[in-house]
Amino acid sequence: RSLPLKDPLFWNTWAQHTLKNALTLQKLNQNTAKNLILFLGDGMGIPTVTAARILKGQLSGQSGEETQLEMDKFPFVALSKTYNTNAQVADSAGTATAYLCGVKANEGTVGVSAAAVRSQCNTTQGNEVTSILKWAKEAGKSVGIVTTTRVNHATPSAAYAHCVDRDWFSDGEMPAEAVQAGCKDIARQLFENIPNIDVIMGGGRKYMFPKNQSDVEYPGDKKHFGTRKDGRNLVEEWTNRMKNKKAQYVWNKRELLSVNPNNVDYILGLFEPGDLPYNLERNTETDPSLTEMVEVAIKILRKNPRGFYLLVEGGRIDHGHHEGKAKQALHEAVEMDRAIGRAGLITSIYDTMTVVTADHSHMFNFGGYTPRGNTIFGLAPMLSDVDQKPFTAILYGNGPGFKVINGLRENVSTLDYQGTNYQAQSAVPLRMETHGGEDVAVFAKGPMAHLLHGVHEQNYIPHVMAYAACIGQNRDHCMSSGGASSLSPALPSLAALLTLTRLLC
Repeated sequence: RSLPLKDPLFWNTWAQHTLKNALTLQKLNQNTAKNLILFLGDGMGIPTVTAARILKGQLSGQSGEETQLEMDKFPFVALSKTYNTNAQVADSAGTATAYLCGVKANEGTVGVSAAAVRSQCNTTQGNEVTSILKWAKEAGKSVGIVTTTRVNHATPSAAYAHCVDRDWFSDGEMPAEAVQAGCKDIARQLFENIPNIDVIMGGGRKYMFPKNQSDVEYPGDKKHFGTRKDGRNLVEEWTNRMKNKKAQYVWNKRELLSVNPNNVDYILGLFEPGDLPYNLERNTETDPSLTEMVEVAIKILRKNPRGFYLLVEGGRIDHGHHEGKAKQALHEAVEMDRAIGRAGLITSIYDTMTVVTADHSHMFNFGGYTPRGNTIFGLAPMLSDVDQKPFTAILYGNGPGFKVINGLRENVSTLDYQGTNYQAQSAVPLRMETHGGEDVAVFAKGPMAHLLHGVHEQNYIPHVMAYAACIGQNRDHCMSSGGASSLSPALPSLAALLTLTRLLC
């Protein structure tokens, strides 16, 4: 294996092959996107992408560095600036509003502009902003949400809710004043704001049921009981409302995989009371993987002749990092990459625009001059020349992995540093590791993917996706000829933009 690596011919041939492929991209795909898919790796900063690539390769017995993730194969890459209107280092709610609604917002708020103030109910009304999922639905497309977190968590909720507090999962988590003032919890908005979202899959079952109602899967466990104070059973309401449609509610993997997509137009899948388990801890008999959920979702959505919009969140990459558990986070990222590959097999780049990005990064990194093929969870090849102890390649800038023993850094060689729940060492002790502030990658393929090409504000993403699909506010370029639209740019004139600039200044 080492021989070709030492031969310039190996590297030159590979690079020339890459160049040949790059030259084919000069002919741009300017089709109209019938379908739009956004894969959102929550907390999937660039170091996470690189480390997940190495892990993916090592899981199949390779060295890892030269492996290609599915997202690595996308032809166009941009950088996204993730800051919120009031935060240099962003949170998942304000960022979700940016890449779903096209407007930057304050941290902690979903589906409202920056005029709304976090947790202040009376700043909601009049400040609502709509999402690309809604634009797609209004254009007659089918729409879906698939997540490994709760379906009313920050990322998915910006697709349908307008809420000044991302933590208002049900009325049980809201202050009484907010409920009295008429603010709606996020679970309720999932079913009331956009009628008939075609596919909803994830966790969060407990927020749909009355307080103290026991859970179907964990009947004896109080922490999984329903949380709703208004006594409503949102699943039952959904089932009743959809009874004359081809609709199905499922709560486990067996039920999900027994669904025939040809006979089901609407699916509500709530697989856990809270978030879905980490992929490494998933019960493969009862809990579906992200890949399995995505496959069923696309097979249901793609029946619509007008196409679909699908939001897929690999939401627990973020949770692994917050807990300092890099192994959990990276396996979540590899599973999302698997789902990206599966989606690619059952859609076409001719009519489907696929975008992969993150909402924000994390204080996660790896380094230490490790040699080729070093296990990504392994040690650096030398001891520290200050405290004479070994250290892992993966480290966090802050988080729960900080530990001092007798005034000195803990010796990691005495620990199971390759364990599933090992918390990598951090420079600053925090109960929860924090997000990182640097730009994140945007990978794009399919129609008009070349518009994601430089360093962009995060809220640019849904504008591009809507433009490619001829939905939303900017449709002047969509000329229908024999049912097929061709895209020709017809953008606001320079004079109009200058007028706008003067108004803004």
